[in-house]
Amino acid sequence: MTKTLPTTSRSLPIALIRAREGVMLPIRDMLSETGITEQQWRVLRVLSEFGQMDAKTLADRSSLLFPSLTRIAATLRDKGFVTQTRDDKDKRRQFIKITAAGQKIIDDRADRAAEIVKGFKATLGDEKYETLLDLLGMLDPGAQK
Repeated sequence: MTKTLPTTSRSLPIALIRAREGVMLPIRDMLSETGITEQQWRVLRVLSEFGQMDAKTLADRSSLLFPSLTRIAATLRDKGFVTQTRDDKDKRRQFIKITAAGQKIIDDRADRAAEIVKGFKATLGDEKYETLLDLLGMLDPGAQK
């Protein structure tokens, strides 16, 4: 029988999972005192960067499934970090916007988040860091549209 699979140490899916855990560890530490999850952080980051948007676009930009975003947005709304409004013309369409309290979560952690990025760049070097982001972008089905 011919061996067709790479070793697990050279498996892209396994390497990505391991790398994700290494990347997320300092982010989890940063978020530990906030009471928000990694997914909630992503939603707030996207809203902070792009402003109000419809839920479908927010789900896509946050790399979340739409049903997960619906639940996460409701939790963030209940915590006072986002507002949700319905489209006047299409009541099924919902817009989500970060509040001042949600922006404060981002602002209060911006320096720490920048330090985390600086640590990744120190490990990889600036050029490899940017190359890694470019290479990963090539595997993103949403970016290939």
